[in-house]
Amino acid sequence: MASSSVTLVAGTGLDDVSFLTVAEVAGVMRVSKMTVYRMVHSGELSAVRVGRSFRVPAKAVREYLAAAYVEVA
Repeated sequence: MASSSVTLVAGTGLDDVSFLTVAEVAGVMRVSKMTVYRMVHSGELSAVRVGRSFRVPAKAVREYLAAAYVEVA
């Protein structure tokens, strides 16, 4: 089994990334956790798999909400 290693280099921007759990995203968006899982699996919301759970970049949540914003007359 081949193993790979990732070297995090200062200045790459990776130190500025923050992640939210599915439960935290659900709370922010006021939807169920299942809805967040559906969004992740359909590709509507990007996420990183960590072990058996998902972590969603906070930036992805902000971008999704900004794109979903609808102005009502």
